[in-house]
Amino acid sequence: MISLRVLRVSALLFTLLGWSGTALPAQQSRAKADSKVAAIRERYAKREVLIPMRDGVKLFTAIYTPKDTSRTYPILMQRTPYSVWPYGEEAFPPHLGPSQRFQEEGFIFVYQDVRGRMMSEGTFVNMRPQRAVSGTAVDESTDTFDTLDWLLTHTPGNNGRVGQWGISYPGFYSAVGMLSGHPALKAVSPQAPIVDWFQGDDFHRNGALWLPHAFNFMTSFGQPRPAPTKAWPPTLNHGTSDGYEWFLRLGPTNATRQYTKDVAFWNEMLDHPTYDAFWQARNLRPQLKDVKPAVLTVGGWFDAENLYGALQVFQTVDRQSPATDNRLVMGPWFHGGWERSKGDQLGPVQFGADTSDWFQAEVLFPFFMQHLKGAKDPGLPKATVFETGANRWHKLEAWPPKQAKDAKLYLQPGGTLSFTPPAADGGADSFISDPAKPVPFIEQVAIGMPKEYMTADQRFAGRRTDVLVFQTEPLAEDLTFAGPLRPELFVATTGTDADWVVKLIDVYPDEFKNPDFKEGGSPWNRAANPMGGYQQLVRGEVMRGKFRDSLETPAPFLPGRATRVAWSMNDIFHTFQKGHRVMVQLQSTWFPLMDRNPQVFMDINKAGIGDYKKAIHTVFHDATRPSSLSVRRVDAEDLQIGKAR
Repeated sequence: MISLRVLRVSALLFTLLGWSGTALPAQQSRAKADSKVAAIRERYAKREVLIPMRDGVKLFTAIYTPKDTSRTYPILMQRTPYSVWPYGEEAFPPHLGPSQRFQEEGFIFVYQDVRGRMMSEGTFVNMRPQRAVSGTAVDESTDTFDTLDWLLTHTPGNNGRVGQWGISYPGFYSAVGMLSGHPALKAVSPQAPIVDWFQGDDFHRNGALWLPHAFNFMTSFGQPRPAPTKAWPPTLNHGTSDGYEWFLRLGPTNATRQYTKDVAFWNEMLDHPTYDAFWQARNLRPQLKDVKPAVLTVGGWFDAENLYGALQVFQTVDRQSPATDNRLVMGPWFHGGWERSKGDQLGPVQFGADTSDWFQAEVLFPFFMQHLKGAKDPGLPKATVFETGANRWHKLEAWPPKQAKDAKLYLQPGGTLSFTPPAADGGADSFISDPAKPVPFIEQVAIGMPKEYMTADQRFAGRRTDVLVFQTEPLAEDLTFAGPLRPELFVATTGTDADWVVKLIDVYPDEFKNPDFKEGGSPWNRAANPMGGYQQLVRGEVMRGKFRDSLETPAPFLPGRATRVAWSMNDIFHTFQKGHRVMVQLQSTWFPLMDRNPQVFMDINKAGIGDYKKAIHTVFHDATRPSSLSVRRVDAEDLQIGKAR
């Protein structure tokens, strides 16, 4: 959820100070950055203002206006809690807008520190609830409205049209901004927006705490700001790069409080362990109604942070505001990868092209040009989506595609997987889950949540005795899934609570080679041919067992009793190619990606060391208890309907 703008700022600072770590000498890096800054300085004038809101609070805003006054320009705005760096009217960034095209075309670019952050006045509230929920006089939509009103009156050369965009937390402010009702706001692009921090975005997945991501982020971002400042808070020094060992030694989730005495929101998170009013007030979906501007929601299939938010914003606006010009883009990207990478690969998994440039040129730029400058309608489809595995774009009239058909993959005895229901004597598989020795979520050593985990090789996990593995035979033809995944497990445990992690995996043939594989290396050398037998994670999610029926009202398991656990996982659009296998892995720990469950029914955020217990978990796969994974299957001929290129 960390802002792209802040990451660019940090990268630039490292470059300017000679800490880039790249192959270029420091002088060359500095010269390249300086030339980009000089190009913007030559074409744009900058001013910094404090814009008054209706309650008197003033928000710090940086405005970049084209020096060419022979024509008028639309305003393209980003509101952010992450800093509008660089501060000072003589200081210019190396980049304006979503891409170089916008900068060269000419827009009035506006960046604003949101209420209570960095140089703006007021009090900051994380995912500030809307007025309809909180009953307050102001919220982020009123701040958006008041900002636009001021800009239109006090910014010479504007054409009366405004667009808004942002990635991650700025994506949330874009989604809220489109609720402002301001008539000048014509187009909004929420990109990887936050929607719900308990159910599926950033900090939780179905109630399970996404531990290193949430903790590492909040120990910096969540520190108090007594007064407006240009300085970013310091980050926690863990003293190691090994997150698995660090969080394991730390102990129970509650032990994190020793580092968060001044981090109010972290402690509030731990004090609200269920989907209560605190979290419900921060659920943006009920507010997404009567949306006036055109909306282009953007997300990445391999976004570890806000894939859920992107899908939910699109689907909710479609359902609750049917008259809105509402469109979706989903590409093969990590969090924000469409703006800060080529989008041609993630780890060793390749996507066959520079998908980011194609999106910027063929989708995002034409979208804003149409609505803000009156350019020709580019004819964007309802959904522009990338099919991973086959590596091609599709233009579809709906998402999920209307041609998709329901199907079920059933777990079978002997670790097999098929579309045929299991026999009456299908039986069950059991494993011991030990919170003291949890399953790592990634093979590499990392202190946080590496973006590559979303496509990482899962062979290391499948070799553990506390991970169940089910897979098909090599496929005789391509197999494509498009839409949400819905596990339905019939399980039992000797404890009173348990987490259930389901991972859908694409198993590559042993002889598979990447297109850039160079002959001559040993075929047994994984470094020479890393994709032979690769088990690519396509989608993985968890259901914290006590929330299986309700996120608001948890319930224990009865030890030994078979219980149904079902939920919906985020969508995929993936083709398992001929010769590949489809694999499902089941486990109960995924550390430290998510916090450990004591496997005892209780408030996990208050658990002590002695509360964590081993338990035996059982997964049934017989005719009366057919554990399965529901998918949306698309036939090969149907895929040709929406192929873009």
